[in-house]
Amino acid sequence: MARSVKKGPFVDSKLLKKLSRLKAGDKTPIKTYSRDSMITPEMIGFVFAVHNGKDFLRVEIKEEMVGHRLGEFSPTRKFIKHGGKMQRALESKTGETKTEETKVTKIKV
Repeated sequence: MARSVKKGPFVDSKLLKKLSRLKAGDKTPIKTYSRDSMITPEMIGFVFAVHNGKDFLRVEIKEEMVGHRLGEFSPTRKFIKHGGKMQRALESKTGETKTEETKVTKIKV
């Protein structure tokens, strides 16, 4: 459910204090655990270090990000790859082309 328009967007008060201390365009990252804070126009150009549960990921705020949450740009899960027969077949094809390319380059040298 969306937040009430009457209340306005949620931005952590500590985050706003840290933001007010920095000069415009300063690239020092602002560390935060507040993934649920909304990105406001005052944040454009600043760099945030958003915690993803394990470490802090750098997020540089751009104009297109206004209205989104900080946590959307700091993924908490790492995608490795899908498995199965089709994936192995694709990997073996790309492996064959890479070995052919290395053979060609060895011959040319």
